[in-house]
Amino acid sequence: MFALTEALVMVQSAVSLALLSKDFLESKLPGNRNGKVRETLDLVLPRADSLLEVLAHTHFTRAGLRVQMHVDIPGVGEVDCLVNECLIVELDGGTHLEGKQVKKDQYRNNAGMRRGLLSLHYYYVDVVHHPERMVAEVMAVLFNREVGRFAPARFAPAWAPPS
Repeated sequence: MFALTEALVMVQSAVSLALLSKDFLESKLPGNRNGKVRETLDLVLPRADSLLEVLAHTHFTRAGLRVQMHVDIPGVGEVDCLVNECLIVELDGGTHLEGKQVKKDQYRNNAGMRRGLLSLHYYYVDVVHHPERMVAEVMAVLFNREVGRFAPARFAPAWAPPS
């Protein structure tokens, strides 16, 4: 996966900077021997505001999740990722730690919750150094949602914290 990640970052950077087009690269990869390289090229996002988005998208899709990037949700605004149509995942850089941005993010989380969408936030260290943990947390939230643990208590199944 490490070589895939490095290759993806380089290709995404070149495409984002308009140094190369995805179509041009695809035209240079005919035949069966280039299947793995074409798979990497398939992970390039048409619009990526950061490489964190590209890497997170890759980790989530490789885990079998349905991921939409840059989704505009009425009353919430544009979110980085919408996973399985129910979970907002925001990928936050250093500016998200400034007071004004923290407040804005919290209001957006509240707006998402009012629409029935849960939110998770991840940072560089999570996406780059601990992607397995990030994916596991997303999967855990999706599982908890699926089994009704976010439902009103009268509808939620009996549950005890793991020992």
